[in-house]
Amino acid sequence: MTAFVRADETAVFPRELDRPYPLIERAEGVWLYDRDGEAYLDAVGGGAMVSSVGAGVPELVEAARSQATRVSFLYNQQFTHGPQEELARKLVELAGSDIARVHLTSGGAEANETAMRLARTYHVERGDERRWRIVSPAQAYHGPTAMTLGLTGRAGLTGHFSPYVVPQLHIPPSTWRLDPSGGEALAALDAVLAEHGDEIAAFVCEPVSAAALPAYSPPPAFWEGLEERRRRHGFLVVFDEVVTGMGRTGSWFAFQQLPIVPDIVTTAKGLGAGYAPIGAVLCRARVYEAVEAGSRVFDLGHTWDGAPLPAAVGLAVIDHLERNGLVERVRERGPSLRAQLEEALRGSALVAEVRGRGFLLGVDYADPRDGRSFLDPGLGVARRIDVEALRRGLIVYSTQPTADGWAGDQTLLAPAFVSTDDELALIVERMAAAVRAVEREVERLGSSPDAAVRG
Repeated sequence: MTAFVRADETAVFPRELDRPYPLIERAEGVWLYDRDGEAYLDAVGGGAMVSSVGAGVPELVEAARSQATRVSFLYNQQFTHGPQEELARKLVELAGSDIARVHLTSGGAEANETAMRLARTYHVERGDERRWRIVSPAQAYHGPTAMTLGLTGRAGLTGHFSPYVVPQLHIPPSTWRLDPSGGEALAALDAVLAEHGDEIAAFVCEPVSAAALPAYSPPPAFWEGLEERRRRHGFLVVFDEVVTGMGRTGSWFAFQQLPIVPDIVTTAKGLGAGYAPIGAVLCRARVYEAVEAGSRVFDLGHTWDGAPLPAAVGLAVIDHLERNGLVERVRERGPSLRAQLEEALRGSALVAEVRGRGFLLGVDYADPRDGRSFLDPGLGVARRIDVEALRRGLIVYSTQPTADGWAGDQTLLAPAFVSTDDELALIVERMAAAVRAVEREVERLGSSPDAAVRG
């Protein structure tokens, strides 16, 4: 077997059959090594914004080993245990802002689906069974389950699964292309509320987006308008912080930087940091109190929800982040990292915007002829960026959701919080070199006159 594995060489059912996959054998810190010993600098948390503290942290490995020697699994419908109790208390403490209760899950999609059920439960327990619809910004990603796919507003993702997906209501994202003030998004929300107001259970969004719109966040006026409408119409606000929770944007939760507090918030990836699969659903006191005063049951869960081993790892991750001041490092270093990336990409005809908070950064590409329109999808710029970066020993995550109509080619960077200044500089250097190389390829190929899909 070589250092790259292709679909016709494996018993694995790969995600993309036309992509050769590097065969990684080991990792140290922020570096991955393939079978041939080639080193790759991981700028995207193991590929999915997960590995926030790097690989091989001894105390995290020991936390899993130690808990496994005592009890690794218990079903939370029948038992509780120390790690679950301690982790829930710690998450409530870190979140603050009237966040009162925690339900642990085995991952991000499960957390988001649980949050939807909790939002529905809240209204039913209060006698308002009409409320079931969810409003969310289009061009999002909340998970691959049938329920969470319904939140995305992306036909390109639901595709032939659409018969299984319950479609929800969507408003356009307030991107620099479409709605930089946030006014049009609020007007769209008002239109939805005028038609379905007594059916709306929740507004769901990422406070800072990840894969679907890398490092995008609506302007402050949108959050202020959302808060006003929540008070007036009685729906809940649910934040998907599967990516942004646990310090990714420079605070324990991204909502702590915004003028609004969610009623329900989810997190996952950074809670296990690549050492165990774990997620969490946090809610404010009033959401819990609705169940407490009603049926006193919040039923249905996943087998590994709140199990001892992942809960122990989650506790150890939080302890590691606190003891090493890593959230503070992200908060302090994030702005200069973004400035470094902006400077390195300055003058690139492909780059329309560099955005981000903390260690979550996004690069938005555009047609060089007007600096605004989407690139011709046939050019495959997102794939070219990933391939060129990998050739240069850098792992990034690029997407091309042009078919959805709201965004074009983009790249996401989510380096580990433990990345040294030299490693961050190398990420910027290699990323800029990859973009320049792809830009030259695009110049040779030329752009299609039909590239302007929106904007």
